Amino acid sequence: MALEEQVYSVLLVSASERFNTAMKEMLMQLPFDPVCVAGSINAAERMTAERSFDCILVNSPLPDDPGLRFSVNSCANRETVVLMLVRSELHDQVHDRVAKQGVFTLAKPSPRGAVLQALSWLISARERLRKVSDKIQPLEKRMEEIQLVNRAKWLLISQLNMSEPDAHHYIERQAMNRCLPKGKVAQEIISLYS
Repeated sequence: MALEEQVYSVLLVSASERFNTAMKEMLMQLPFDPVCVAGSINAAERMTAERSFDCILVNSPLPDDPGLRFSVNSCANRETVVLMLVRSELHDQVHDRVAKQGVFTLAKPSPRGAVLQALSWLISARERLRKVSDKIQPLEKRMEEIQLVNRAKWLLISQLNMSEPDAHHYIERQAMNRCLPKGKVAQEIISLYS
């Protein structure tokens, strides 16, 4: 899907109705949909527990928390990019604390053009994460299969007194003879002997 065709879900974490209204107007001009709003960090944590978001915008501070921990934790999810909007007198201090964890920061008040530029950076960062995730997923599946095969091999060694090469060869032969992935054969062995 081309960048122009992609749509990004966004969570706006802000207690200011005026800010929310202005930000929703800006977000509607860009490919952001749906735009969900949380009025506190607690509400945002509940929402992110229920679903993932491509982008999270945090208008700091919030009534219950400044939002630093939430922003850093949200960046740990490899599918989410976070922008914190922070009062200008605190910007450098907050930036130093969160930038290394991948959180973008923007001093407020900021001109509309600067906010639009920051939103376009979020889109670029999200696309980069998407490409990395697409490369990692096959590797994770492969690692999972290797772990299953190893577990099955050790069960064959302990239950049937096979050698490690014999157990490995047995799994490969079963997979080839039955036209199944090795992970599926390994899962059957694990179910049988566990």
